[in-house]
Amino acid sequence: MASMLDKAQAALGINKTQITLAGHPIHSTGYGLMGLTWRASPPSQEQAFSAMKTALHHGANFWNGGEIYGTAERNSLHLLREYFEKYPEDRSKVVVSIKGGCVKNGMKPDGSAANTRRSIREAIAVLAQAGKTLDLWESARVDPDTPIETTMRAAKEFIDAGELGGVCLSECSAATIRRASKIVKVEAVEVEFSLWSTEIFDNGVAQTCAELGIPVIAYSPLGRGFLTGQVKSRKDLAEDDFRRSVPRFSEENFPKNLLLVEELVGLAGRKGCGAGQIALAWVRAKSGSGGRPVMVPIPGATTGERVEENMREVELSGSDLREVDALVAGMPVVGGRYGAHAAHLEFGDSKALEE
Repeated sequence: MASMLDKAQAALGINKTQITLAGHPIHSTGYGLMGLTWRASPPSQEQAFSAMKTALHHGANFWNGGEIYGTAERNSLHLLREYFEKYPEDRSKVVVSIKGGCVKNGMKPDGSAANTRRSIREAIAVLAQAGKTLDLWESARVDPDTPIETTMRAAKEFIDAGELGGVCLSECSAATIRRASKIVKVEAVEVEFSLWSTEIFDNGVAQTCAELGIPVIAYSPLGRGFLTGQVKSRKDLAEDDFRRSVPRFSEENFPKNLLLVEELVGLAGRKGCGAGQIALAWVRAKSGSGGRPVMVPIPGATTGERVEENMREVELSGSDLREVDALVAGMPVVGGRYGAHAAHLEFGDSKALEE
């Protein structure tokens, strides 16, 4: 007999032979919730719910949020609880992944067993108020001071107890993936991947995930909105916009990086679509090809209109792909992905385990 989730997936048109996380089939494009709670002026609940409903309507049933996206009192978990309280029929349709593992109400990674348990328990408790289980818990960053084995063992306790569907990693090195995989099945690895963030092809992360059969969750697949062509100058960024602190958006680097976007806009014009749709199509085209792992982009959007645009899939021909690949190779991005406050945690490693 088909489960409730099976029926929900069938209603969404998701083939069970497609990508699965913790046993749940998901769409080839997911939805990032960060912008719905983590910004100076978050959208209203009504607007957020509209965007979430639109994502699910178009098949994006993998939702990625975090206890770090906001405050301890108001983050992705609370928004999800409110959503599922209003729309209980969607509980079985959505696969939820929650990033955690930082100090409470802060961004410093704390992979200790105690904090890992705290993070998972609190996520489970908030969602349980709306009758929703925690499908996936994700270590948001690798704590350099705690062996990844310690973090994974604490998380595995909840899987073994039937309280958690699975565990994911984020911003981790290839070595971290291998070490974690010896403790627990790693359901997915979330890393930044886009036309201007291709490091995983060179640092072993993509190769390791392909070898171990681990899907890659591609965050910021639109380059934090830059690849859509809608951010034409730093003046388009509010004074409190996080991107102003990112080296790639600096006064010096912005115009250099804009050259790639201008070429994308030209290609999009010829294909009758948006530059962002080209960028997302390129990520999907790399998924599972050439010995690469499956890749699931999770564009974030705060309006139903933008979600719908991201979910409108564009097919890239062989010549289109070659053109985009040539642009990426010929116009390398200038500037780092994060400022000094977070750059040291990129593709993180942890201290060695001492048994």
